[in-house]
Amino acid sequence: MALMTMERWPALPAGWKDTYATLHMWTQIVGKIALRTAPPLNHSWGVAFQITARGLSTRALTHGDRTFTIEFDFLEHQLRIAVSDGTLRLLRLRPQTVAAFYDEVMGTLRGMGLPVQIWTMPVELMAPPIRFEADTQHGSYAPASATALWRIFVSCERVLTAARCEFVGKASPAHFFWGGFDIALSRFSGRRAPPREGPAFMREAYSHEVISHGFWPGSGPVSEPAFYAYCAPMPPGSEQLAVMPSAAFYHQEFGEFILPYEAVRSAPDPDGALRSFVDSTYEGFAELARWDVAAFERPTIR
Repeated sequence: MALMTMERWPALPAGWKDTYATLHMWTQIVGKIALRTAPPLNHSWGVAFQITARGLSTRALTHGDRTFTIEFDFLEHQLRIAVSDGTLRLLRLRPQTVAAFYDEVMGTLRGMGLPVQIWTMPVELMAPPIRFEADTQHGSYAPASATALWRIFVSCERVLTAARCEFVGKASPAHFFWGGFDIALSRFSGRRAPPREGPAFMREAYSHEVISHGFWPGSGPVSEPAFYAYCAPMPPGSEQLAVMPSAAFYHQEFGEFILPYEAVRSAPDPDGALRSFVDSTYEGFAELARWDVAAFERPTIR
């Protein structure tokens, strides 16, 4: 197979949002399988997907005395279900409805001796949810769109992880949350946050003070792909922070700073533009929230 040239910050092809809408549902199906079989790591980290050299993958999942992973391969356009006993099933990613994908995946798991029951209602959507088994509305899959989205995630993971390397406090990996279809990195002060309203997973996610950065393809009031930055709880004065680069702005409805993807992609130094956004928002939030920033700085190794 010929080597592929990988554009770090690709333009998204025309019509990509249809593939995004379908993949959002497909990843939620696999994510809910992880939710039933993964160890309950704090802040839902156990069910987040990892960005791989080929796509997005679950962590190792447990079923009886067997371990398995499920990976979306956006180079070969396959769903790879690999088991610790050497069993492997490959399902072709192709245009098909969410209902058909759900039936195929769950039937394949049953055939592999890995039956899993999940709650089939999608979560974290702006539009009214449709149960997976009844969703014949979403069924688009354009390989070029799927690959471009994944390559953006790969580049985000690289830049966010580099920023995390300088932080020695509690921090998440840069990983993919299938609920919001976003890649996120979170850093924590170690202090308890005020109790938060919402479901149990959301209350735990924000149980401690946190500064988060990430990327998502957009939804609701932010219709374009964008990077985000927020602090929870948000300290007074956050809206007035001087944030870089100049294309970044505070979104009143979301209560977050937003940096359009196109502003990064078209910058002379895209990595540098994103890193300036991450660093300036982290430093600004941390100062306003009175984090002990010096305690979290990685000492220089000589």
